[in-house]
Amino acid sequence: MVEGEVAVEDGEAFRKMRQRIADHSKRVVETKEKFSKQAVETKEKLSKHAVETKEKLSKHAVETKEKLSKQAVQTKEILSKQADKIAKRAEEHERFINKVTHFLGVIGFGGFCYILGARPQDVPYVYCLFYVTFVPLRWIYYRYKKWHYYLLDFCYYANTFFLVMLLMFPKNEKLFMVCFSFAEGPLAWALIVWRCSLVFSSLDKIVSVLIHLLPGIVFFTIRWWNPETFAAMHPEGTAARVSWPYVEDKSFLWTWLFFVPLAAYTLWQLLYFLIVDVLRRQRLLRDPEVMTSYRELSKKAQKANNIWWRLSGILGDDKRPVMYIMLQAMFTVATMALTVPIFLFYRMHVIFQKELKK
Repeated sequence: MVEGEVAVEDGEAFRKMRQRIADHSKRVVETKEKFSKQAVETKEKLSKHAVETKEKLSKHAVETKEKLSKQAVQTKEILSKQADKIAKRAEEHERFINKVTHFLGVIGFGGFCYILGARPQDVPYVYCLFYVTFVPLRWIYYRYKKWHYYLLDFCYYANTFFLVMLLMFPKNEKLFMVCFSFAEGPLAWALIVWRCSLVFSSLDKIVSVLIHLLPGIVFFTIRWWNPETFAAMHPEGTAARVSWPYVEDKSFLWTWLFFVPLAAYTLWQLLYFLIVDVLRRQRLLRDPEVMTSYRELSKKAQKANNIWWRLSGILGDDKRPVMYIMLQAMFTVATMALTVPIFLFYRMHVIFQKELKK
C-alpha cells in the first residue's frame, strides 16, 4: 500500500515536471516568435527609415548642389565684376605710371643734355648718382622677379669699375684707358648688336639702356670736352700734350686699351662661370624661372632662329653654353680692338657716339 502511494506521487511529480518543461518550451517558442516578429518589424522600420533618410539626404544633396551652383554662379559673377574693375584700375594705373615715367624720362634726358653741353665736367657725377640710385633698386626688383643673376653680367662688373675709377682714381690715366675700353667696347656695341632702344615709358628699359650708354658719354666728355682735361693737356712749366691720357707709344696704347681690359674681362668670365655654372648650378636647374643672360638670350635666339642660335649649336645642343662663352669672348676681343682708333681720333669718336644714339 505504501509503495503504491509512493509510485503514484512519483508519477504525479514527473507529470508536473513534464508539464513545466512543456510550458517552458512553449514560452521559449513564444518568446522566439515575439523576438522574431520584433526583429522583422525593427528591420522594416530601419529599412523604411533608411529609405526615408536616403530620400531626405538625396533631396538635401540636390538642394545643396543647386544652392552651391547658384552661389558659385553668383560668386563667379561677383569675381568677374571685381576682376574687370581691378583690371580697369590696373590699366588706368599702368597708363598713369607710364605717363609719369615718360614725362620724367623726357625731363631727365633734357636735363642731362643741358648738363652735357653746359657743364660737361659734371657728367661723371650725374652718372655716379644714377648708378648708386638705380642699381640697388634694380637689385630689389630683380630679386623679386628672379632675375637677380642678371646683375652678375659684364655690364655691371664694368660699371663698378667705372664708379671706383671716377670716385677714387679720377686722375689715373691707365685705369681711365681700361674703363674707356669697357665703355666704348663691349658695352657700347651691345646696344647696336642687341638693338636696345630708349623707351621713356619703361623705367626698366631706360635703366638698361643707360647702363650701357652713359659710360661712353662719360668717358667721351673726359677724353675730349672736360675743362680739367684741357688743363691737364698743358700743365704749367711743361710742354703741351697732344691729348689726355698721354700715350707714350703704341705698345702703351695697346697694353691699356686692349690687353689689360681683356685680362680684366677674362677674370670676370672665370668668376661668372664659377658662380653661375658651378656653385649655383643645382639651384638654377631646380628652378627654371630663375633667369640668367644665357637663358634669356638663348630663348630669344631659338625663337627667332637667328645666326646666334645657329652658331651656338655648331658643337651640339649640350655644348651651347661653351659656344656662348666663346662667341661672347670673340665679340669682346673685336669690340675692344675697335676702341683703339676711337680713342685716338676725335671725329671717329663723335661719329661712333652719334650712331649709338640713333
